[in-house]
Amino acid sequence: MLGNAASLSNFQYLKSMRFAVDSNPSVNLIRAYSAGTLTINDTVLRSSVTVSANRLLPMPALHDASDLRSEHADALLLTDPEIVLLGTGARQVFPASAWSATFLSRSIGFEVMTTAAACRTYNVLAHERRRVTALLIA
Repeated sequence: MLGNAASLSNFQYLKSMRFAVDSNPSVNLIRAYSAGTLTINDTVLRSSVTVSANRLLPMPALHDASDLRSEHADALLLTDPEIVLLGTGARQVFPASAWSATFLSRSIGFEVMTTAAACRTYNVLAHERRRVTALLIA
């Protein structure tokens, strides 16, 4: 174990390190989620939605993963994502394998999780400036 003085000198950089919030007001971020309600930026939505950095598309007819159709996948592909997140509500529910294959066959990452987890994951990836699109079932 290093002596006390030696170990403290290893952390002197912490005294001068600055942290700054890297935010971009033109990027859609999810501010809140509760069952049936999503707040994206300052917009409160009470329906399912597709969200990417620069696109917000309400999808009121989509109530659960069994409602997913090819047109939903097509709408996601229009955003040119590198990764697609599917938030399926309070429980993780996997869509039909053919629907998932739409993304995997194009080398687009695809993850299924609860909507709360998808909201958190979307925000992290959006802050990293990744090309992420999320389809969130409210």
